[in-house]
Amino acid sequence: MAKARADNRSRVMTRRARTRQLIELGGLVMKAGLAQIAGDDRALIYGAFLEIAARLQEPNGDALRADLHRSGARALADEANIASSRIGVSER
Repeated sequence: MAKARADNRSRVMTRRARTRQLIELGGLVMKAGLAQIAGDDRALIYGAFLEIAARLQEPNGDALRADLHRSGARALADEANIASSRIGVSER
């Protein structure tokens, strides 16, 4: 009984972690404006992801990965700075 309960708890935790990851990735699609640009066309969005995945596997994929990482990290930092400045303004 205890083993079954532990197994069930493990499955629930795994499912929750996957759900959280999917929500976070969906949020990135929205933040990037990809859903709006694509007109919520799921095939277009999926095709864009497939194109990125293929390019990352090419011989120059490591350089592209580094460029994309820098760009994404910069955008996330800018967003965090904007959010923190809004908090500072609203507290005054």
